[in-house]
Amino acid sequence: MTVDYNDTDQRGQEILNVFGTAFGELLAADAAAFQVKFRKMAASAFAFYRGTACLFYHDMEKEQAADQFLKEESSQIWIHGDLHAENFGTYMDSQGHLIFNVNDFDEAYVGPFTWDVKRFVASIGLIGYAKALSDKQITHLVRAYATAYRERIHTLATSDGQEEVPRFRLDTAKGPLLDALRDARMQTRVGLLDSMTEIHDYERRFTPGGGAIALDDATREKVVDAFNRYLTTLPHPPSQDKRSAAYRVKDVVGRRGVGIGSAGLPSYNILLEGKSEAIENDVVIYMKQSTAAAVSRHVTNTAAASYFHHEGHRTVISQRALQAHADPWLGWAEIDGVGQLVAEVSPYAVDLDWSDINDLDEMAAVVADLGRATAMMHGAGDDDERHSELVPFSPEKVIDAAIAADEEGFANALVDFAHLYSAQARKDHQIFVDLFRNGQIPGLPVDGEE
Repeated sequence: MTVDYNDTDQRGQEILNVFGTAFGELLAADAAAFQVKFRKMAASAFAFYRGTACLFYHDMEKEQAADQFLKEESSQIWIHGDLHAENFGTYMDSQGHLIFNVNDFDEAYVGPFTWDVKRFVASIGLIGYAKALSDKQITHLVRAYATAYRERIHTLATSDGQEEVPRFRLDTAKGPLLDALRDARMQTRVGLLDSMTEIHDYERRFTPGGGAIALDDATREKVVDAFNRYLTTLPHPPSQDKRSAAYRVKDVVGRRGVGIGSAGLPSYNILLEGKSEAIENDVVIYMKQSTAAAVSRHVTNTAAASYFHHEGHRTVISQRALQAHADPWLGWAEIDGVGQLVAEVSPYAVDLDWSDINDLDEMAAVVADLGRATAMMHGAGDDDERHSELVPFSPEKVIDAAIAADEEGFANALVDFAHLYSAQARKDHQIFVDLFRNGQIPGLPVDGEE
């Protein structure tokens, strides 16, 4: 990374311009949700970094030409789009296995593979700084990630599918990854349902309040109609007779996202009958409005831009490309012409918790495993032949060849980037906090004023 933003006022205006492009319409529609989002982002440099993928890719576009590992094909890989150290956790795959892997694919797109790994190592720089690690210790962690990523990519590129590379499961994971999988295994569907619903007259319904918003009849009808159309987008669409049973809608409520990543996005929870009439088998589905991936504003890919019907379709297709055996409930829908992501509210989702990972050797082992998980995600990007026209080559072979040209340079570049960009993110965070607390973000009301 070569850009150094020493002019605070100039960088502050640049941040505001990027925010205006990325958040402007949603902020205008729901300023209160963005007050909450920005308050959470103000809490720490890492929280700010999590909420500003738009700023990261704005900066990466200016750096792309100088990236020696990016050629035509290596710039057109299925990428996660928001790969930071907290976007990893557990899920139940379509085969019934608990898997630890990358999660949250809202920003996924087709773009330069180094943007994923750079975004990750910068997040390690921020975590290391927050834990008072020395620059030398942070370098050690970044090298552990880079080495593991490179080794796993090479294994995938040279195996030719003859030997399956193991995923992180209960029988293969170690340390904090295994802890997360064991925590997930102890979760139950009944526990999830009890936290979101209540039973009246022998029927389950969503519990009022707690973020649930009652819908008027017209809106409820739109959501149910969108749900029925969504069923046709599943990998194995249910037959009409099954729709009247397992897919029977029992209740619908609205929700409005106020988190770091979902501020202002309307969403809905849908309660379904499930595989039987037993009340503990009910299923909760969420339907969430999708927005443009931050990466998409900074890459030129006419094939991708024209391929996706809408942002919900883009999110689902990207996740299916990057995640082997994805959630069987994963699909898309439209409401009033706006794309929606649809998936299960899973009781088995447990995020990696960094708060108790403080020993340097343990941290190095974890980031190495996350490097392997990143490589396997990138390598999965050509497994779904239905969408092979977007990535019509073996991504692991392309990445392997790119890194092989200068293996030492690859690790060194990630080390340099981790230090430089994490330092920039800390500066940007302070600039943002001053803009926010002084009422300089357009569209947001100043506290105490109407």
